[in-house]
Amino acid sequence: MLEALCRRCLQVFLVLGGVLALWAVSYDIVFAAGTTTTAPAGGIASLADNLKGNFSALAQLITAGSYVAGFGFILASIFKFKSHKDNPTQIPVGTPIALLFIGAAMVFLPSLIGSAGKSVFSQGSAGTVAGVSTIPQ
Repeated sequence: MLEALCRRCLQVFLVLGGVLALWAVSYDIVFAAGTTTTAPAGGIASLADNLKGNFSALAQLITAGSYVAGFGFILASIFKFKSHKDNPTQIPVGTPIALLFIGAAMVFLPSLIGSAGKSVFSQGSAGTVAGVSTIPQ
């Protein structure tokens, strides 16, 4: 009973920590995105600058979410491997292996998007969005 309670508390703690980290990153991205406009107010250029800032903020938010989800899947696969070791008939070994591969794919997704954009558009930075190929600061 105590072990189940500790396990549930750990799950809640990890979920709340991930949500808090994602909120902190998105808060920083959203409120820092539209602060550097150089076009005069009210023009088409300022509208384009605002859209560009919003799309780069969205790309950074998706990147941060991909990292958080990837590490969450990897952590879940570790717990599933432990569950499989305790009771192999209840949990097949394919479940933690699938979670591990999904987690690895989610962690490497931002760098894959950056390199795919460069190869598809075949120009220096034409196919990339700012912040997609790096970990958000």
